[in-house]
Amino acid sequence: MGYRTIGKQLGEKATTVGAIIRKWKKFKMTVNHPRSGAPCKISPCGASMIIRKVRDQPRTTRQDLVNDLKRAGTTVSKKTISNTLRRHGFKSCSASKVPLLKPAHVQACLKFANDHLDDPEEEWEKVIWSDKTKIELFGLNSTRHVWRKKKDEYNPKNTIPTMKHGGGNIILWGCFSAKGTGRLHRIEGRMDGAMYRKILANNLLPSVRALKMGRGWVFQHDNDLKHTTRATKEWLRKKHLKVLEWPSQSSDLNPIENLWRELKIHIAQRQPRNLKDLEKVCMEEWAKKPCCSVCKPGQELQETYDLCNCKQRFLYQILSSAFLMYQMMIPLSTIWRNNESTA
Repeated sequence: MGYRTIGKQLGEKATTVGAIIRKWKKFKMTVNHPRSGAPCKISPCGASMIIRKVRDQPRTTRQDLVNDLKRAGTTVSKKTISNTLRRHGFKSCSASKVPLLKPAHVQACLKFANDHLDDPEEEWEKVIWSDKTKIELFGLNSTRHVWRKKKDEYNPKNTIPTMKHGGGNIILWGCFSAKGTGRLHRIEGRMDGAMYRKILANNLLPSVRALKMGRGWVFQHDNDLKHTTRATKEWLRKKHLKVLEWPSQSSDLNPIENLWRELKIHIAQRQPRNLKDLEKVCMEEWAKKPCCSVCKPGQELQETYDLCNCKQRFLYQILSSAFLMYQMMIPLSTIWRNNESTA
């Protein structure tokens, strides 16, 4: 039976019938194949080369990769480089800023993670966390976005006022626990050991009583020189305060950093006009903060949050942070041990 006879029976052209039959004979299927698109300008060997370089040197720029391929005989654009890296799972991101860790810091962080990974929730609920932070008058305004038309770029409603050094700043000390926020205190002038002990006496102890921490609570602060002086240690001993052993250069492990971030975001939304107004706004926003602010920073708070679930998220964050640090430090400590053994 010919193509024309089949075409008359099916109501199709003979050329269409012929194309379908030839496709079946060649591919054993009649559906259309997906189009292959334009051929990739970067060969598999070239893609392997740029991926290997990005793995070894993550700070390599797209222009560097373009130049490397050009020397190898392939001319491509930076957009092609981006598309190739995305297909292999790479994404251009801002490098995270982390404290500079020495081998001693790594060992201390490893010890902290190992000692506390299996601690029960009740132990973390007894900890009252503390730290200080700097809040600038125009600190987070640079992250704001506006909806505007192209010609309205410099409309005052669509601009953000800026000043050198953030327009001034204030230094705050605060504390909180799984039960809520404690007192917030503005530090006037340069803080020394005597001022720090006065802050603890006037703010930490009243916060503990207000939060009803009960007996056996633990105080956390970092290893700042003002916190580790002999006079401060003696003051803590006389007050019978149990201090959580804290590894150096590990400020990102403190969950109060999430609370500071939330506070700064809400302050930027209120747009204080001067330092006095900034302090007032800080105190008002701090008083509004429930403990669930530290659970998921950046997420809208809901009145229906259950306190117990909030505590679980808060405790999970501490444990996961410690476990993440543990995972990050294991390969580093192995490398240092190998270097010491070969030295």
